Amino acid sequence: MAKYLVIVESPAKVKTIKKFLGSNYEVMASNGHVRDLPKSQMGVSPENDFEPKYITIRGKGDILAALRKEVKKAEKIYLATDPDREGEAISWHLLEALKLQNKKVYRITFNEITKNAVKDSLKNARAIDMDLVDAQQARRVLDRMVGYQISPLLWAKVKRGLSAGRVQSVALRIICDREDEINAFIPEEYWTLDALLDVKGEKKPLCAHFYGTTEEKRAISSKEELDEIKKALKGASYSISDVKKGERVKKAPLPFTTSTLQQEASKVLNFSTQKTMRLAQQLYEGVEIKGSGTVGLITYLRTDSTRVSEEAEASSHKFISETYGSEYAAEVHTREKSAKKIQDAHEAIRPTDVSRLPSQLKDSLGRDLLRLYQLIWKRFVASRMAPAVYETTSVKIDANGYRFTVAASSLKFQGFMSVYTQEDDEKAENVSMLGSLSRDTELALKEYDAKQHFTQPPAHYTEASLVRTLEELGIGRPSTYAPTITTILARRYVVKEAKNIYVTELGEAVNKIMKDAFPSIVNVNFTANLESLLDSVEEGAVNWKTVIANFYPDLDEAVKKAEKELESVDIADEVSDVVCDLCGKQMVIKYGPHGKFLACPGFPDCRNTKPYLEKIGVLCPKCGKEVVIRKTKKGRRYYSCESSPECDFMTWQRPSGKLCPECGQALLEKGNKLVCANEECSHVEAKAKENK
Repeated sequence: MAKYLVIVESPAKVKTIKKFLGSNYEVMASNGHVRDLPKSQMGVSPENDFEPKYITIRGKGDILAALRKEVKKAEKIYLATDPDREGEAISWHLLEALKLQNKKVYRITFNEITKNAVKDSLKNARAIDMDLVDAQQARRVLDRMVGYQISPLLWAKVKRGLSAGRVQSVALRIICDREDEINAFIPEEYWTLDALLDVKGEKKPLCAHFYGTTEEKRAISSKEELDEIKKALKGASYSISDVKKGERVKKAPLPFTTSTLQQEASKVLNFSTQKTMRLAQQLYEGVEIKGSGTVGLITYLRTDSTRVSEEAEASSHKFISETYGSEYAAEVHTREKSAKKIQDAHEAIRPTDVSRLPSQLKDSLGRDLLRLYQLIWKRFVASRMAPAVYETTSVKIDANGYRFTVAASSLKFQGFMSVYTQEDDEKAENVSMLGSLSRDTELALKEYDAKQHFTQPPAHYTEASLVRTLEELGIGRPSTYAPTITTILARRYVVKEAKNIYVTELGEAVNKIMKDAFPSIVNVNFTANLESLLDSVEEGAVNWKTVIANFYPDLDEAVKKAEKELESVDIADEVSDVVCDLCGKQMVIKYGPHGKFLACPGFPDCRNTKPYLEKIGVLCPKCGKEVVIRKTKKGRRYYSCESSPECDFMTWQRPSGKLCPECGQALLEKGNKLVCANEECSHVEAKAKENK
């Protein structure tokens, strides 16, 4: 009979770990959390020192009963939940729910599900770390107070079951701010000028790019400036003033953290953050491999550390030397500078066995699992390899006081790039022609190639760039990025089209309420400081209830103030000018999960509904009918003619009702300017005050 009981989080781990430990051990799963705050109430008592009220999660009674039965038989109990705050808290909740205070209870953690890691964890068993537990409790209580205090106000304001969250509201604010930047962006004109030069002895001309004067770099901002430069260069002789050859080293990338894995999987594999984490969880917990049974293929997936264990370091060095050659194996690795938030008990995300090649797993893994494993494997192997070396050549060409430059590079030593390259890695160019150039080389102008360009607005966020921004700003932690993005997408505050994230009308409305009524909640710096305080709780430097006690009064005051203001807001249904074609009543404007729609006030007797087309008081520049606000299937707002599709007028920016005096097309509102809808027309004018 088993003497020892090991409790893990996921049933997927049970079989694998049982195989490692043998018959003396019984392994069971808690299926995640077993206790939580009640759904029916906030579950936190400000009057009682913010003590949380935990109850057994519905449906977990049978699991707890089975665990209690095994607990009675066991001499020792090992709590082997995940190695992070959440896992530590689950272990504590199990201790409380199973009443293990008088039992021999030990906490064990392993960063990878391998035989060595699991057995080593038993040798290093410890007590539950209450600082980690308290950090998780603080986060849970803060999130609960924000959600349960503010969400009902949003419900009252927008008339549907919306939600506010401490991190999700800041993420929404960041996206809305970017949308405002894009809408207010005014393109600026600039030109590029290339000189195609015939080189004596060469068949192909040399393309040199305008740099500026021989004294300084200079941009060309208008056609007039371009014409001046070309005039000054008329009849000029072109001579090489400098040829510089050298080498440039490109360092290997760091191995993946949660954030960088989500970003790269989004860019390379087109995976959502949610899908990446779901697949990574499977790779971590174990996959059935032909001939080997269930095997954990990667280390723990929630980490912001790039540290690698000495054992993994040694095995990767040996693998690279034997597979690629000793010159490809890096001797010294650049370590990422330590930051306070790094959970250094963790390693970077890496394969548990570097010699388990992706090609060997083709028959065992599904397509997406294999692609993600291959990405992680390649990134880790590359991170342990020597830098790539480029041979570079740069040439300066002068003519009448102006300077043109041309540069090229070629890969001299592939290093890590023999295994792993990224989208932004530069393409090697042919340097053979440049290598033959000297100050004495004769050049002759063949022709100019001048092009007009316009500056581009900031890019819309993608899931990858939003994760990067959240990480840079210190908002959330590895475990929160995917659920945060999933929540704001599920609430229809934002939508994804291709990879880009766009704010919906609903998202704009919620963000405005949050900014007006709860400015501190959606303040980026405030939220980042709160994350630092949670880290201080984890380090044992701050009491978790002190963090809550300092946060709650301001929230409570803001909620009370907002309640008064919301009570004075008229939220009666707005009557439209559309007549119900079933019963003849004037239809009213209502709000749904996707924004506004028209409904018959005779509900439930009349259930007629129609799309709501809001007129903006501007006539269509093509046919003269009304311009209305419409939305794409995914909820993104645009402006078009009410007679669409007969009339094809459409724009993402709000039309002003005025026409461009230069080309006759519509002028669109961008911030405090009016910009011509014709991208080839550069007309811009100030927006009149009455239009603001």
